[in-house]
Amino acid sequence: MHRNFAKVAVRNQAVTWLGANFWSRRGGPLMWRSYDPAVVREELRVLAAHGLTMTRSFFYWPDFMPEPDRIDEGCAEHYRDFLEAHAEAGLTTIPTLLVGHMSGENWDPAWRRGRDLYGDVWMVARQAWFAEQMARRFAGHPAVTGWLVSNEMPIYGERSPRETVTSWALLVVQALRAGGASQPISIGDGAWGVEVTGHDNGFSVRDLGALVDFLGPHVYRMENDVVRQHYGAAFVCELTGFLGKPVVLEEFGVSSGFTSDENAAHYYRQILHNTLLAGATGWIGWNNTDFDLIDQDPYRHHPFELHFGLTTVDGRPKPQLEEMARFAKVLADIDVVNCEREPADAALIVPSYLEGVFPFTEPEDRSYLFSVLRQAYVAAKEADLPIGFTRERDGIAEDCRLYLLPSTKQLTAPTWHLLERLASRGAVVYVSYSPGAHGSQRGPWYAHLNAMFGVEHQLRYGLVDPVEGDQVELTFQRPFGAIAEGATLVFPVSGTEHSRAYLPVRPKGAEVVAVDQHGRPAVLRREVGSGSVVLCTYPIEHFAAATPRVNPEPTYRLYAALAELAGARRPVTVDDPRVAADTLRHRDGRRYVFLVSQADQPLSVEPAAASGHLTERGGKTPVRKVEIAPYGVAILELRGGQ
Repeated sequence: MHRNFAKVAVRNQAVTWLGANFWSRRGGPLMWRSYDPAVVREELRVLAAHGLTMTRSFFYWPDFMPEPDRIDEGCAEHYRDFLEAHAEAGLTTIPTLLVGHMSGENWDPAWRRGRDLYGDVWMVARQAWFAEQMARRFAGHPAVTGWLVSNEMPIYGERSPRETVTSWALLVVQALRAGGASQPISIGDGAWGVEVTGHDNGFSVRDLGALVDFLGPHVYRMENDVVRQHYGAAFVCELTGFLGKPVVLEEFGVSSGFTSDENAAHYYRQILHNTLLAGATGWIGWNNTDFDLIDQDPYRHHPFELHFGLTTVDGRPKPQLEEMARFAKVLADIDVVNCEREPADAALIVPSYLEGVFPFTEPEDRSYLFSVLRQAYVAAKEADLPIGFTRERDGIAEDCRLYLLPSTKQLTAPTWHLLERLASRGAVVYVSYSPGAHGSQRGPWYAHLNAMFGVEHQLRYGLVDPVEGDQVELTFQRPFGAIAEGATLVFPVSGTEHSRAYLPVRPKGAEVVAVDQHGRPAVLRREVGSGSVVLCTYPIEHFAAATPRVNPEPTYRLYAALAELAGARRPVTVDDPRVAADTLRHRDGRRYVFLVSQADQPLSVEPAAASGHLTERGGKTPVRKVEIAPYGVAILELRGGQ
């Protein structure tokens, strides 16, 4: 299946953005009151010297629009000089219009007086007027490369019905266009809509995506597992890319108050490379500089916000900026604008229930899906399995060899039957059981469980079959892919009183592939036409998702075996789950192999190509052993393969 790698087009030219969200250290959000052209130019010079190509800039709304029908011309003139400074440095910028939220505080124009930002006709008209005025002033400047309507509007304006939010966004976007803005436009909402997060805040990625030219996730996740943390932004980019629009990681970063310099560099390196391989084609770090504005809100009461910079308060580059510089060189060396992701033979199915489109379902169903899909994504990466995302709501892609349904409680009835038909045509369909994580209608919402999987379930109404102990041991009764007969995989057990459960079954047509430590069927396979369906009676992905510091865990071995059974391509593999292999293909035929390590120590690995041979980038001598630094990235070329 096709995997999204769309690029933003500026003036009919495809680009990849690499930059920083920008506030000058002289003033932060209040920089337009104390604008210092010399300091701004020095700040931009440092960014450009490290390979950055652009910034995201902000019209602090209370200052730029002090009255409902007046633009502060002093701020506008400062911004015009700001654009000139970008042109001098060889940079471009994305102006952000409605900046009422910033770094832990909301900032209203005095004249708003509590009016609804989305539903009050007069208030929406004022925002549209502001957008048109800013576009008329600045859209023609060559340093303007795009536009954002807002900064994290779901925090500032809070939740509202999606039809109201979408109508508001449409009117502001139209006003930008009316003012002459021809550059790409997006909303600046963080892509936090229900289609990505499972939480309905009114900012539908699906609805807003129809209005914009790119989508911009903001990712600052608190996690309890370093591997999930390093793949978190990549997973969000994958979920966001379902509309085929360019995905720009619009905000990401770390406060030096929360992480050491060394670990901050690791984080940036991981986020940049993993999101590239997940389809992102733009990256804007938060933010360009540290601040010493200890008496100024929001930094007075959110002091950790003082330390998110790529540079220190005196302009010295931090390790994060050095990682951005290295990544800029990677993008240039591989000519990323002319690269594509390779198609995937394996699909991770995103159930419609993530979007909450059905009556009498629970919010917990959506948050549960986010966590298990993310853990399955991590396991696929550990298995070196290129994977695409296919959404049930949009129709399951029918061109895959392997379909993964991890720890699944719910799909619609027609989809279950479609998956069985796909198996009959030669695909492998994998499902791991889950009753869900809460007590409402607890159990498998499967259309024809027994018939589809060749079993007779032994469930009792209203009850779960609890898993006792902290581990599940699956012992294989027959060879399964690369898993040998007699091999045992040990999985952690976690979850709620509802979800720490297994599915008791008796085989009726299915063969038992593996049993648990009590001798009960745990993995079963039923041949269907020229393919098969595989059932795991334990929610192993959910168990892992609910367990801190768990990765890598053995699900990757099961996924690798499923890929072998299905004939799903894995162009390059590494016999160590701490190193993930993935590829990008240049339009001239070159194939770049990225090896990304999740180990906190140096590793020596021997990557294997399914066909062809591996060389150093630009070289011809075959490479057999690769040394990778802690949390490091190595890039090779794959020559002669399919």
